[in-house]
Amino acid sequence: MSPALLPKHVAAVIKYQRNPLKALEMFNAVNKEDGFKHNFLTYKCMIEKLGFHGEFEAMENVLQEMRQNVDNSLLEGVYIGCMRNYGLKQKVQEAIDVFERMDFYSCEPTVLSYNAIMNILVEYGYFIQAHKVYMRMRDKGIVPDVYTFTIRIKSFGRTKRPHAALRLLRNMPLQGCEINAVAYCTVVGGFFEENHHTEAYELFDEMLKLGMSPNITAFNKLIHILCKKGEVQESEKLLNKVMKRGVSPNLFTINIFIQGLCRKGALNEAVSLLNSVTMEGLKPDVVTYNTLICGLCKSANVAEAEIFLHKMVNEGLEPDGFTYNAVIDGYCKSGMIQNADKILNDAIFKGFIPDECTYISLINGLFQDGETDRSVAVFNEALRKGLKPNINLYNTLIKGLSLQGLILQALQLMNEMSENGCSPNIWTYNIVINGLCKMGCVSDASNLLNDAIAKGYLPDIFTFNTLIDGYCKQLKMENAIEILNQMWSYGVTPDVITYNTVLNGLCKTSKSEDVMETFKAMTEKGCIPNLITYNILVESLCKAREVNEALNLLEEIEKKGLAPDVITFGALIHGFYNNGDLDGAYQLFRKMEQGYKVCHTTATYNIMINAFSEKLKIKMAERLFHEMDENGCVPDGYTYRVMIDGFCKAGKVDSGYHFLLEKIKKGFIPSLTTFGRVINCLCVEDRVHNAVGLIHLMVGKGIVPEVVNTIFESDKKDVAAPKIVVEDLLKRGHITYYAYNLLHDGVRDKKLLKKLQSR
Repeated sequence: MSPALLPKHVAAVIKYQRNPLKALEMFNAVNKEDGFKHNFLTYKCMIEKLGFHGEFEAMENVLQEMRQNVDNSLLEGVYIGCMRNYGLKQKVQEAIDVFERMDFYSCEPTVLSYNAIMNILVEYGYFIQAHKVYMRMRDKGIVPDVYTFTIRIKSFGRTKRPHAALRLLRNMPLQGCEINAVAYCTVVGGFFEENHHTEAYELFDEMLKLGMSPNITAFNKLIHILCKKGEVQESEKLLNKVMKRGVSPNLFTINIFIQGLCRKGALNEAVSLLNSVTMEGLKPDVVTYNTLICGLCKSANVAEAEIFLHKMVNEGLEPDGFTYNAVIDGYCKSGMIQNADKILNDAIFKGFIPDECTYISLINGLFQDGETDRSVAVFNEALRKGLKPNINLYNTLIKGLSLQGLILQALQLMNEMSENGCSPNIWTYNIVINGLCKMGCVSDASNLLNDAIAKGYLPDIFTFNTLIDGYCKQLKMENAIEILNQMWSYGVTPDVITYNTVLNGLCKTSKSEDVMETFKAMTEKGCIPNLITYNILVESLCKAREVNEALNLLEEIEKKGLAPDVITFGALIHGFYNNGDLDGAYQLFRKMEQGYKVCHTTATYNIMINAFSEKLKIKMAERLFHEMDENGCVPDGYTYRVMIDGFCKAGKVDSGYHFLLEKIKKGFIPSLTTFGRVINCLCVEDRVHNAVGLIHLMVGKGIVPEVVNTIFESDKKDVAAPKIVVEDLLKRGHITYYAYNLLHDGVRDKKLLKKLQSR
């Protein structure tokens, strides 16, 4: 080292050294040089470098050394930098510790330090603590500045109190503080966040009329609020207003707009915006490309995302881990594992080191493709390559195994976790409990929950909801209600999903009184019912033949600000019909669309068609059948089955026969019951040739007993298959013995067979 080495030279080297630990080595080495002594500048640069890169232990050591060699009263700026770096890494408590130690080390915090810690607390949702810090500042006689008020305004906005934020803004001049554009934009953002667009626009225009134009940083924060909600057009309106006052968008502005367009689903516009960036004199960076690539991948346009990956490389930009992981994850979710492997291999060749996100995407993708062994192999490869075992990686594999029904392997992996220095969490237990419940092993799931509680894991809402759902599906309502009551003792409040699950289970067991009692308890506990809740109540009342009470719920639904849907009306229409009121059902069917503006679906038409068919009002059923097709409700297999049954019951065999043929022509496979019904009717009318034709049609469509598929010689199969089908229909009770006798001879009648073949 040259004897002329100065602190400013050392500070410059520290600033431009990318590796913080190498910078620290140099920092320590120069201290041994004769005549050199670190000063405020070199210490500050070193502390900032270590803090920015998250090397906090080393940062604290250098800070301790600085206290011994520099006047502590000058260190406020350094402490503020430490707080901010802790905040950036979500280490809120450590940031608080730095603030609280300032007094101890003879550095009196000013409004700047209070602002720094309050801002961190507000950013991470510690609003009460931030307010306490503010009151402490006022108690010490420290005068708040515009930044203090802006932080408090932001706090009001984050707690959904934009009007309180506005009152504070209006009060700022009375506190001797001049309002600026940043404070205005913060309040405007709060109004936009809560969808108070009119007030937001009025306040924004008021700011501009006062001659205040936000700088691009403040403006970007404002439009980010709108764009993350997909409200890009609103952002464009604001941008046009500020551009008239000399504010020029920067690359961050463009990135925000691309993100907003992607969230809105306007991918073509997002692509066009990126392509037009250079015309504005800006050059897209890695963040610009990453934003678009991420949006394309989330919308399953992964191939196009890969094109932009190659484009950014061609333009001299280096894709980072986020870029590669986004494309790999996109291909994995699309079931294109080979493409994901190709991208990964290419990335590794270019120096990319697969991380936790990479392996999680691959494991999920392989499980999705049913490749369990490869998923486990990728997991083991991750550990072999030095990736530290962590809860997310284990939970991904355990979830995949559980969804594949491999519960024993999932449980074994849970036991192995601790051996690898990674303890399971409640989510791990939730995954396996969910897997057990899906397999119907609810008692085993309950035992696993007890095991988790015994080990000190506290169940959450998902745990209880999963178990309750499992018991309700098995109609074990006593167990489900026992779990519901147990939730309170663990400090878990049942939510609307919990209550809806229990209500649905009680409805399925036809316990209408219990349904209403549980609903009453739900509302008394402060849980707000949703439309699903009311739909369950409607179904329950209709099952109990209390149709008028169910109809009265429509009014209550609307009073609660909810809109009845097709499920609500479907249950009511069905309820009226089951109660013997076909006219009432039909009136409600018509009122549903005309009065409540709820569009009919195939399901609602099916309910009415079935109702008219069962009452042998086949003309009305036919009318509705043709109407539904005209209204864009495509008839399904059930529609045809109901129509065919109705025609056969009404003695309109020809219509039933032609509907059956039409159903097959449109790709539906009728049930054996439907075939049997039509065949019986044809035989009664002595239309054996049509009945035999249906038997051969069944053979041609492969609607045959399994034994037919064991006949490999085609000639023998052609002869034997119709006979076997007839025997099977009789055995299953789908055709009468009278029909069987006719068909028995009919399928053997060679003249009839030739006649059918000639058609």
